[in-house]
Amino acid sequence: MLCVTNLMLHGIEVPSLITHGNTLARPLREVTQADRVDVVLTNPPFGGVEEPGIEQGFPSDLRTKETADLFLVLIKHILKAHGRAALVLPDGTLFGEGVKTRIKEQLLAECNLHTIVRLPGGVFAPYTGIKTNLLFFTKGQPTQQVWYYEHPYPAGVKNYNKTKPIRIEEFEAEKAWWGTEADGFAARTENERAWKVGINQIRATNYNLDQKNPHAVDAVSHDPAQLLGDYARLQLEAQSLRDPLKGILAQSLSGQSQGV
Repeated sequence: MLCVTNLMLHGIEVPSLITHGNTLARPLREVTQADRVDVVLTNPPFGGVEEPGIEQGFPSDLRTKETADLFLVLIKHILKAHGRAALVLPDGTLFGEGVKTRIKEQLLAECNLHTIVRLPGGVFAPYTGIKTNLLFFTKGQPTQQVWYYEHPYPAGVKNYNKTKPIRIEEFEAEKAWWGTEADGFAARTENERAWKVGINQIRATNYNLDQKNPHAVDAVSHDPAQLLGDYARLQLEAQSLRDPLKGILAQSLSGQSQGV
């Protein structure tokens, strides 16, 4: 009902092709060439778990109950050769391991994941605070490099909310930068918001697509070795401040005792 109402509000007066059901319930082996599509544009549910048995319709090495992961497998499968997809996925899919790693490995081998737009927090507030990304890929050629674009908040905005959501006008910078897939996005250039990562680097990080902006001065590293090193350094700095403070307090208390 909400879907039909939304389509009518956006100019589709007779939304007759809407069906009610679970898209993931149909086994992939039943998908025929006639079922394949040229374009998939979607915001699949994420953060949810499918009911038992749904994963049995997927290849054994890609089985999971996590909804977003299954949708990524499904979308790749139903695209025609040279078919295009654009979808919203959470950060967890980008850096997740296990089944997520195998799904991403197959995606990069069978499709050109040419662009990931990293969205700021609060895009889906108040329903979820999970950070999300827009993934764009074309089926038929393996990925050689992934372009990233970090979408900023507008001037004066610190977070999105239900009454002040993200607006389509904010994506003018991405549109101007985008270029064309026909020439391999040759016109794209790196800047403080955009950077590219080669497939070899992605493979070396076990298909971690959570690649940070190298141009961001205040970028936060999630590398365990660096985090432990930073923790040890901060502990030493705290200790170096704690010892003089103890001396000052002891001297102060001693002076008070002598005065008494």
